[in-house]
Amino acid sequence: MLKPVAALILGLSALAPVQAAEEVNVYSARKEALIKPVLDKFTAQTGIKVNLITGNADTLLSRIATEGQFSPADILVTTDVGRLQWAKESNLLQSVQSDEIKGLVPQNLRDQNNQWFALTLRARPVMYAIDRVKPEELGRLEDLTDAKWKGRICVRSSSNIYNQSMVSALMEQIGEQATLAWAKGLVKNFARPPKGGDRDQIKAVAAGQCDIAIANTYYLIGMLGDADQSQVDAAKKVAVFWPNQQDRGTHVNISGAGVTKYAPNAENAKALLSFMLNKESQQWYAEHNGEYPVRQDVEISDSLKALGKFKAESIPLEKVGARNADALMLMNKAGWK
Repeated sequence: MLKPVAALILGLSALAPVQAAEEVNVYSARKEALIKPVLDKFTAQTGIKVNLITGNADTLLSRIATEGQFSPADILVTTDVGRLQWAKESNLLQSVQSDEIKGLVPQNLRDQNNQWFALTLRARPVMYAIDRVKPEELGRLEDLTDAKWKGRICVRSSSNIYNQSMVSALMEQIGEQATLAWAKGLVKNFARPPKGGDRDQIKAVAAGQCDIAIANTYYLIGMLGDADQSQVDAAKKVAVFWPNQQDRGTHVNISGAGVTKYAPNAENAKALLSFMLNKESQQWYAEHNGEYPVRQDVEISDSLKALGKFKAESIPLEKVGARNADALMLMNKAGWK
């Protein structure tokens, strides 16, 4: 027989079950330092606990796919439209019906079915050695096939998704045959076989191994603010040139997010997605990540202002992400390994 106190507790439990704490589970390909401050502010303002798991972008996608309907993931935050589109095509995301969110993200920077949305904008211009290249020598990305650049260009390998998306965007805008011809011409002008990341391309220019590199701007900004003086010194030897300003604009990509198909806390995930697009969050990204805000009403950081204004491609990124596999095959066909 239950003691009176135990019976009372049992009775109260049956009448008023304890509510689980509000939470949201984030799978993020962005490093903790580049997202956690925003998540902490979200918790402080809403009381919703954020459980953050960070990891390799492709590994996280595979994990969500493997976990299936039992995945605890509520929201996926990742880099490059190619990965976001892959998540959509793999049926890992759900549509988010929100006029507020759609109103904040330009149409070309979000999925037409509202399954993923841009959080930041990333530019991939040409970078050149200040002491060996004059900016007036540069113009369009297509001009990098000119014989004058033979043995002078550094770029990452074809396995890099940033390059795949850049080539995919080119295919969509100038056609497959013209893009193949461009890729073959670019390969002929490589200073060395592709290796390393974007910082390695910038450092190679600084070291005189090549005169031109193609890289994302936030890598250069990160080097300029690095605690390692050698990184700063290398970055100061390089300047940014914005190609294709007289026609389609410079290639841009995104970091973005989507609510997962089986999100156990879908409403909290939508609230977080909206929060990451508010002015305060967008301003934080601009100041700390070296990336451009997707909102037109948020000012860019001083470090980005120093790189100058530029015209960006306006192609719908959904089309870019859909052609990444084709872009990889084209690059390999061109000898871009």
